[in-house]
Amino acid sequence: MSHWTDSIVGDRMAVDQQFTDRVQASPFSSQEWGLIMTATELEIENADDPGAARIVANTDKVESILPELETIRSQMQSMGGAPGGGGSGGTESGGTGLFASIKRTLGLGDNSKNDGIDPEQLAAAEQLTQAYADALQNHLESNGSFERARTASLEAD
Repeated sequence: MSHWTDSIVGDRMAVDQQFTDRVQASPFSSQEWGLIMTATELEIENADDPGAARIVANTDKVESILPELETIRSQMQSMGGAPGGGGSGGTESGGTGLFASIKRTLGLGDNSKNDGIDPEQLAAAEQLTQAYADALQNHLESNGSFERARTASLEAD
């Protein structure tokens, strides 16, 4: 059975274009954002209730890809590019710059869980993915497609 998002591919592409400014203003590069969205599952919460149905970003898998974001940043920096919109340069906890990033990745920096996961980065990813889900819902509602997506999600279950 197909996923409900298969029925709104064109709508997602439109929202992706509109959301570019938000990504550029975020701490994530477009490559990092793509990886975050690959790990994010969009779901329709309360799909059986038309009045309460809402698109939510399930980010349960995002934490597992966060260490890979550092790899993307390192590759971009070695190629001379900036890591993206806000980047990860000067305001990270535990110091600044490449050495602090490496220390945190190795579990030597200021990291409360000491597992290479930056809680601020995870929170930023969760907030941005939910903002994307909200923008997608607004787009679908404005063009009358949300009901189709909602019913498609019920059929997929």
